[in-house]
Order: sequence, then C-alpha cells, then structure tokens
Amino acid sequence: MIIELNEQQTDELRVKIFKALSDPIRIQIIRYMRRMDKELTCGDISKVIEMSKSAGSYHFKVLREAGLITTRKIAREKYVSLNYDTFKKYVNNFLDSL
Repeated sequence: MIIELNEQQTDELRVKIFKALSDPIRIQIIRYMRRMDKELTCGDISKVIEMSKSAGSYHFKVLREAGLITTRKIAREKYVSLNYDTFKKYVNNFLDSL
C-alpha cells in the first residue's frame, strides 16, 4: 500500500530525515548497516557502535520515525534493516558517500 503525502507532510518527513542524519552516531549505525547489507539485531549493532541499550533505543527510534530503517520484532529481539526506498527518494546517493 502506497500512501501519498501532501506537501506539508513531505516537508515534515524531510525535517525528520535530516534531523536523523545530523547525528554522528546515527551515521555510524547507517554505515555499519550498509556494510553488513542484511537485517541485523539492535543489540548486535549497539555492541559494534559501543552504545548503551537506552542510547541505542533512542537512535533506532529516530531512524525508524524518519523512515530510514524498518524494524520487526520476534519475541524479545528487534531486527532492523535499511529502508532503501526512503534513501532513494529523499537523499539519493547518500549511502554511496558512506
């Protein structure tokens, strides 16, 4: 299902995207996810980036709300993957710069 956004909603999404991309930790998360090029657990990423569980939760939430990652939960584990569609539509070629 494709949801069309009006101009104001699109602008609000752009603000969320650029806010999410303005933090060095979130850039590290995105870079690592791109290098691994597969679905990863939040815990595994947090270990590699060396951040606490609460800090990880915050950063993953910001990335998810900006539409830059997708999350699915199985039991107690959360799996995340990059949402390439959002990158292609709003920040084309950004991933190539990492």
